[in-house]
Amino acid sequence: MHKHSSEKVGSDGNLNLDFIIKTLDTDLSSYKKSIGNAFEVSQSHIFRWWNELSKPEKKHLLHQITSIDFLFIHDLFKNKSPWKAKPVARTTNQQLTPPNVIPAPRNVHEKSSALEARRIGEESLRKGEIAVLTVAGGDGTRLGSGIPKGMLSVAPISGKSIFQLHAEKICAIQRKFRVTIPWYIMTSETNNLATQDFFYAQNFFGLDPRRVCFFIQRMFPVVDSQGNLLMSSKSNIIMSPNGHGGAITALKEKGILGNMKEHGIKNIFYHQVDNVLVKMVDPVFIGYHLRNNAEISLKSVKKLHPEEKVGVIGYIDRKLHIVEYSELSQADMYAQNEDGTLKYNAANIAIHLMSTDFLEQICQGSDTLPYHAAPKKVPYLNADGMMISPKENNAIKFECFIFDALKQVKKGMVMEVLREDEFSPLKNMDGDNSPVTVKQDIINLFGRWLRNAGIPIPADAQGNVIGSVEIGATYAIDEEELRDKIDKSLPFNGVLNLQSP
Repeated sequence: MHKHSSEKVGSDGNLNLDFIIKTLDTDLSSYKKSIGNAFEVSQSHIFRWWNELSKPEKKHLLHQITSIDFLFIHDLFKNKSPWKAKPVARTTNQQLTPPNVIPAPRNVHEKSSALEARRIGEESLRKGEIAVLTVAGGDGTRLGSGIPKGMLSVAPISGKSIFQLHAEKICAIQRKFRVTIPWYIMTSETNNLATQDFFYAQNFFGLDPRRVCFFIQRMFPVVDSQGNLLMSSKSNIIMSPNGHGGAITALKEKGILGNMKEHGIKNIFYHQVDNVLVKMVDPVFIGYHLRNNAEISLKSVKKLHPEEKVGVIGYIDRKLHIVEYSELSQADMYAQNEDGTLKYNAANIAIHLMSTDFLEQICQGSDTLPYHAAPKKVPYLNADGMMISPKENNAIKFECFIFDALKQVKKGMVMEVLREDEFSPLKNMDGDNSPVTVKQDIINLFGRWLRNAGIPIPADAQGNVIGSVEIGATYAIDEEELRDKIDKSLPFNGVLNLQSP
């Protein structure tokens, strides 16, 4: 550990506040208050190596601390730390009731209703009332890549990135409805530059660069099990994106929400970047949202089994909620209907439609989205200046979730979709939700499209296509368009790649 002379250090072994203040150059004197705020809540250790830092390094550290509300962090840790108390099942003492779910269409009546919803949604699209919001602040560390998730190659034959798959879907929708759909992409400080550089290098995948807007979400410091801010170097505090709920406040703070409304955007199609099967600006979803005068609408899929680690949509005290897996009581987790199906079976897949009027209302209110504490494994610099790579959870990241806005919703809508058609997130390096599974899910989706169009595509006992299939969104945006375009005599020799020229 670095040693300091006795007059410079406090009882905790760290440099004194007065000493730090005295060493400030004139152009750094404006940081005095922020430094004092850090000392006030016992975060003086972040200045442990102050005497070793160059002036640019000092300026970087001081710039960081001006963005941190130290008292807020202190109170958050005190109230939210998972090391302070074990999580209690939220539904144990609260009445949870299942939501009314518009089912995936299976009979004539449901299919007719979906067609009417589609007509309404398509009309809204033609009027230019819909924008896309993609949450893309992650850096892909769980996947061992270190690059933004959206840049990862996932297409089974072409190797297209997630971003390109999303972009081509937007291009296809724009062409089909002769409209421009603004695309808002929320990045983080850690991946914003790489993301933008990627789009410029790819010429925005054929989209108008003027209608693609990048904005950065807030960053939040990471703390250890005692509430101390963690450092990645002697001059850098570890910061982490503040969760997908940060999109709401960021839209307001950056002036984007106001700009949307000025351009006639009435609803925002929200999704997370890692879902490779997302049905972009789904007109059926839009139509049901509008028909129900909903402020927020959610897509859901049926749970695979009672203990699947997904959030469950339901009502608590007549308010729409997404109850996290850890907050669901055992009784509710296994509760069944009379026909033996799970009572709480509507799993959240983070695809929403949100009214701009409603979001504006939330942003103007005093009730901000709450923060949740998530234990993580985070490499850090210890007191001796050595990097430590922990094998167990050692840190807390604080995040706010977009679904916490549901408590303010007066009118919501939940629509069921088929998992195999619309939900395959890339989360892990191996196992479920990995590159292997998402590529297979893409292949299987297109295999079903082709099979339904009359092309014999072989599958194994699990329903997985034997071979490889890929269909570009600009070739066919959906099964219907493929059926109208495809040559029924097209042979399948194990690999089929259909792309627009």
